[in-house]
Amino acid sequence: MDDIDSAILAHLQRDARQTNRELAAAVGLAPSTCLERVRALRAAGVLTGFHAAVDLAALNRTVQALISVQLRPLNREVIQNFKSYTAGLPEVLSVYVVTGPQDILLHVAVPDVDAMHTFLMDRITVRREVVGFNTSVIYQHTSNPVVSRLP
Repeated sequence: MDDIDSAILAHLQRDARQTNRELAAAVGLAPSTCLERVRALRAAGVLTGFHAAVDLAALNRTVQALISVQLRPLNREVIQNFKSYTAGLPEVLSVYVVTGPQDILLHVAVPDVDAMHTFLMDRITVRREVVGFNTSVIYQHTSNPVVSRLP
């Protein structure tokens, strides 16, 4: 990874739909050289895919929350099964295995508060391994659209 690779990554993260010619011009390379660098970044596993950004509000999923979940018995199989189960739920955006008093952190998005309650009652509390959870509604959030290498 050099500065040109970092620039390529930044431009692709902002707009993955741009043509190779546009990307090459933006980073000051010949199109053939730019294409080879993009291919090398994919081969190295730095670029893992290209994704579409989705407006959750346009999909009527205006209420987001972070749900901390405590599981028991705490072992690899229980964690993996719960992680797989929740990752397959349509309300769930992300699943994190974390340290601390809670074991799993879920990022969910639903249409309204009633749907959040239904999700918690029908999808989370029905699981025998769940011994507790805590829900934090997200009022606002900002994410960094560009991830770069650290110095």
